[in-house]
Amino acid sequence: MTHPTASPATDRFPLRFARTHRFSLGVPRLFTVSPDGERVLFVRGTSGTDPVSRLWLYADGTERLLADPLAPAFADGSPERVPPEELARRERARVTSSGVVSYAADAAVRLAVLALGGVLWAVPTDGSAPRRIATAGPAVDPRPSPDGSLIAYVSGGALRVVRADGSGDRVLARPEGADVTYGLSDYVSQESIGRARGFWWSPRGDALLVARVDTSGVRRRYLADPADPERPPRVIPYPAAGTPNAEVSLHVVRVSGGRTEVRLPAAADVDHPGGEWTDPAFEYVVAADWDAHGPLVTVQTRDQRSVHVLAVDEASGAVRTLHREHDPAWVALRPGTPLRLPSGALVVPARPGGDSQGLDLGGVTTPPGLEVREVLGAADGRVFFTASDEPTEIHVWSYHAADPGDGFVRVSDAPGVHAAALGGPALVLDSRTPGGHRVTVLRDGAPVGTVAVLAEEPLVPAAPLALSLGRRALRSHLHLPSWHRPQDGPLPVLLSPYAGHGLQLVLKARGWPGAVAQWFAEQGFAVLVTDGRGTPGRGDAWEKSVHGDRLTAVLEDQIDALHTVAADRPELDLGRVAMRGWSFSGYLAAAAVLRHPEVFHAAVAGAAPADRRLYDTHWEERFLGHPDVSPEVYDRNSLLDEAAALTRPLMLVHGLADDNVAAAHMLRFSAALLAAGRPHTVLPLPGAGHLVSRERTASGLLLLERDFLRESLGRRSESEPE
Repeated sequence: MTHPTASPATDRFPLRFARTHRFSLGVPRLFTVSPDGERVLFVRGTSGTDPVSRLWLYADGTERLLADPLAPAFADGSPERVPPEELARRERARVTSSGVVSYAADAAVRLAVLALGGVLWAVPTDGSAPRRIATAGPAVDPRPSPDGSLIAYVSGGALRVVRADGSGDRVLARPEGADVTYGLSDYVSQESIGRARGFWWSPRGDALLVARVDTSGVRRRYLADPADPERPPRVIPYPAAGTPNAEVSLHVVRVSGGRTEVRLPAAADVDHPGGEWTDPAFEYVVAADWDAHGPLVTVQTRDQRSVHVLAVDEASGAVRTLHREHDPAWVALRPGTPLRLPSGALVVPARPGGDSQGLDLGGVTTPPGLEVREVLGAADGRVFFTASDEPTEIHVWSYHAADPGDGFVRVSDAPGVHAAALGGPALVLDSRTPGGHRVTVLRDGAPVGTVAVLAEEPLVPAAPLALSLGRRALRSHLHLPSWHRPQDGPLPVLLSPYAGHGLQLVLKARGWPGAVAQWFAEQGFAVLVTDGRGTPGRGDAWEKSVHGDRLTAVLEDQIDALHTVAADRPELDLGRVAMRGWSFSGYLAAAAVLRHPEVFHAAVAGAAPADRRLYDTHWEERFLGHPDVSPEVYDRNSLLDEAAALTRPLMLVHGLADDNVAAAHMLRFSAALLAAGRPHTVLPLPGAGHLVSRERTASGLLLLERDFLRESLGRRSESEPE
């Protein structure tokens, strides 16, 4: 492979990539806007290399630091170790920073509460000094009552409440056994459903809706660190596909004492779709809230084909079904839904026409062709949501529920990926565009200020060619070396997609995936990134085309994109093609060299879920059903039985502390390859989880991948397998 000597900036990229935690440090996040629009809380470090997050307030056009974990004020008492429940929450959320990683505020955003190392702090937003609140034990997920007078938190699996002045700490719900918790979310809800919370205050502050989780029936996994054999293993209740889930129930718990269990329906008995495997039991609590009309709960069946939205009577626990949704494959869960408007009308997912995944806003549907991504909330009579009419862009939209004549209005303007937080007349618009990242504070639609983005620049500016390839108009980015000229000769091709459910890479926005792709391009590769079938943003049928088969259509689209772009660009060498990826795309990369060695000549497969039976219930059963009912489907979608087909260089990389895609995936796959006599490379990462965050490990991994791919693609130039 011919490539010039790397530039100093290119040489420094891997370490900067790792040191900045994928350029995420210094980026403001977790915005909360007060109802009057005057105050905005957010979390951010002090620079693009500062791993300690602080709590900040934006008001009157300026930023003010509210809580600095490194300040002397927070040295009051010895900080306790981060509770294991909090560590699990951070792992599920892929949080790699320290300090203030989460917080909650009262309704007026006058008081914020947070936990640092299990120590509870109350932080007024008026400039008063933070107060340490004594608790019965390490505090997890503290949340103030709407009026700010009380703070609820979880400690030792019990839900407790304490007054904001630090007095009156007492238990509200005590676990009945070691496998029971109150106020925490279970593994599947956090990892695969997206429900991180386990309790919700009533608007009056006199009661809470609380999740009780019983994991006694869930099978255990034991996660040890081979690099530290004296450390005992972590025990994780992990519901793998086809095995029992945690039992989740809901309870109305009153601050004055007493509680009422919510009488959730046992199963869907109306219009539930059939199939080879059906399970109409409502095992999943996928969303919950408590608004002015009372508690609102959404449940989903085990087979994910039915979803019911339920109104809860707080006195009796009785429920009333407000909305039903069914689908023969699975009911897609739209973040932010259901939302109940002041009138009582619901905002729920809908199919407005054609194949669009839209919304029903109290009887009015979004226009066909507008793909709704998330509902952000409602303020000043308007409902705000994000949506796409072109899959490479995501914009903020609004709908005036009180005046439908206003229609649907696009709030964001510049091509890119936009999100928002709202409160009263204010909107915090978080915009990632090809030119960079900007956070703008709007009032009544007009810009009034910005929140600083302090992230480091990636050193290798990416300017990919935006392409639409093949008969499916596959959205793709092609990254070429900045130094390459036609006389330099053909370039080996590296496919670097994600291509899995729930995530896009081909977007009109700067981000770390594009920076990494450009870095590999500067190493001498033509890097192609393609979002094919199964990825979001292109309709219901597109997203669900992977139902029952997670590989065939996805690989077809990657190959189609590769051949289409190579037909127009002779500098791409189809005799030297590789794929690299992590998680789903690691699985895809391994499948590529197993199933299509005539196309792919090498692969790096990171954290690849090679044995689909080892992944969790909600995620895996959505696509493949139940492994006991359809074992052949799991066999076809797992890689172990295909090990003998390997004829190309393959590197398997896996974090040994990964509790999402367990290292057992890599070890079983490697054992199958060894038994078949197929040479391969194994790179274990001691201490690394699903997200590799250790600086030297993350930077070194990029270099090892590069060297492996260079060596592997330099072995042969023919397109035929050996």
